[in-house]
Amino acid sequence: MKYFEVDFTITPLSEDAQDVLSALAAEAGFETFEQTEIGMKGYVQQALFNEDSLQQIIASFPFSDIKIAYQVIEAEDKDWNEQWEQEGFEPIIVANRLAIHDGRHLPTSDINLLPSSIDIEIDAHLAFGTGTHETTRMICGVLLDSELKKKRVLDCGCGTGILGICALKLGAEKCVGYDIDEWSSDNTRHNAVINQVDDRMTSLNGDATLLDSMIERFDVVMANINRNILLQDMPRFVSVMEPDATLILSGFYACDCKILENKANELGLKLKQTRSDNDWACMVFKRQ
Repeated sequence: MKYFEVDFTITPLSEDAQDVLSALAAEAGFETFEQTEIGMKGYVQQALFNEDSLQQIIASFPFSDIKIAYQVIEAEDKDWNEQWEQEGFEPIIVANRLAIHDGRHLPTSDINLLPSSIDIEIDAHLAFGTGTHETTRMICGVLLDSELKKKRVLDCGCGTGILGICALKLGAEKCVGYDIDEWSSDNTRHNAVINQVDDRMTSLNGDATLLDSMIERFDVVMANINRNILLQDMPRFVSVMEPDATLILSGFYACDCKILENKANELGLKLKQTRSDNDWACMVFKRQ
């Protein structure tokens, strides 16, 4: 996975300016940040980097007395999940009905899981989606509360495949996932095999333009992606939805809900519910 490292200089430097810049840059696709003595560094996938958007963020920065400069370099090509892959993660429990774990840290007997709970094992290699993030957990929670029997599901930006695997284990008939990152689409196939749902899972490499030539229609479409990509790709999501299909979106902050709802309304979608967790949000729409 190729990344750019963007070195920001913030003058005068303050924690508030760092916090606001990181929040705005996250909306433009940046994934991680680290503070420096003169500002901060941000990391973004090269395929998702939009310098025009970054320049607009800086030009409209809400602190008029702050000056921001930046330099873009190609980040070292390395396994960004290397430490995670070595250490793994503790089991994650969602609503006492879903246990997400790696192959080394299994749920213990003292975890109060319901008899009808499902179990997902995730072996993540350079892919987002282990259940540790609020947005992943919220979408899993929506799926747990949904009727998925015999439903056809589309997972946009599938990462590890966790959301599609969850839907399949809850009774979905099939899932098609796609991700712009080849390692992620490969990892989805790998995790589908681990969870014995590979006969119902298809993983494609590419972006939302794949939907332009897709004949199949879906009952549930889900996307855990940043706000700007969601706004850009939502018309394509709708183009492959059945007339009464459900759209589940996350990957954005609660303050972004209104702009996403307005876009959804333009496309004939009606908001059914909103969830939030630590300022992150998840929205569920129904096609009318």
